[in-house]
Amino acid sequence: MSDMTSTADAPRSPGRPRSLRADEAIIEATLDLLAEGSTIEALSIEAIAARAGVGKATIYRRWAGKDALLLDALRRLKGVLPQPEGHTVRDDLILLVGAIGKNVDPRAAKIMPCLVPAVNRSPDQFQLYQNIIAPRRQLMREVLRRGVSEGVLRPDLDLEVTMALLTGPMLIQRVLQWNPELDERTLPEQVVDTVLEGIRAR
Repeated sequence: MSDMTSTADAPRSPGRPRSLRADEAIIEATLDLLAEGSTIEALSIEAIAARAGVGKATIYRRWAGKDALLLDALRRLKGVLPQPEGHTVRDDLILLVGAIGKNVDPRAAKIMPCLVPAVNRSPDQFQLYQNIIAPRRQLMREVLRRGVSEGVLRPDLDLEVTMALLTGPMLIQRVLQWNPELDERTLPEQVVDTVLEGIRAR
């Protein structure tokens, strides 16, 4: 995507400092509009600027375009990356699996399911989604690699398939509420222990 660079990645030129209040208002306006039902395709810089009470030029001084702004807004919605402590592979996997689909911002429950059709329809939105989840996937990949190197996990482990096995149950439960009988408080531990039975070193 041509405008996927977020403010976190873009170099800053010298000049008047950016207003953090304006940054916050723009991000909040973006998330509010998405939570209220605006699709990613229909969401416009004009609408975001009007909701945030800023001019379009203020947004374009901060983000290269709508996709870069969306990337920062959805990263905010996802929250801070969990940080594995490195004590045991099991504990670190439970931490990472427990963070899947879990958001403290109540708007996430309205926004995240609406991303699915956009991701399936648009290569640009697919790339946006990948840019959001790639760092989280990499964390899990590193924990699994550590497990292999420590002799805890099978040396022939397929990392990508294992990540899919660990991630899928939490996503389907938290995003789609697939089975109301499942207890989300204990599900991460149950998923990890079940998968570990098949991937432990023998």
